[in-house]
Amino acid sequence: MFFRRVKPHQPSFQDRIAGLKQFGFTSNFVNPKSSVVSRDGIGATIDDTPGQHPHVSKAGLIVGDEIGLLVNGGYQMFWKTPSAHRLPAQASQLRALHNFQEDLKQALGLPSLYNEGLGTTSDLHLYDRVEHRDAGDSHKPWEVHAQVPKP
Repeated sequence: MFFRRVKPHQPSFQDRIAGLKQFGFTSNFVNPKSSVVSRDGIGATIDDTPGQHPHVSKAGLIVGDEIGLLVNGGYQMFWKTPSAHRLPAQASQLRALHNFQEDLKQALGLPSLYNEGLGTTSDLHLYDRVEHRDAGDSHKPWEVHAQVPKP
């Protein structure tokens, strides 16, 4: 009775999403286990994982009703949506993405990694400017074809 241990409160998924409002985020529930969170034109999908912290998908620019991921082209950064729209990334958008990710991690109690804290990280890397280089019938030295013995 004297040494009673108090159990720590584990907030529910809805409580965590509701707590994001004080950090300036807006949220829309897709279903009871998933929510789209946005702020300053940047958005991410958050999914409930029972017994763990919520899973945050890659954050990106909101283009229409899609979330575009950041692509590093080697010479420029782009936003690429699932429907293949490409938009050039602006410096203000990159700052908004970095602030969004850091504030979202802090609000949800997720760990913030050192390399991500230094600046914006890309989701995809396309350093080779030759598009569809691997497509076609030309010989590719990295592909090994099985030799079928002739009868």
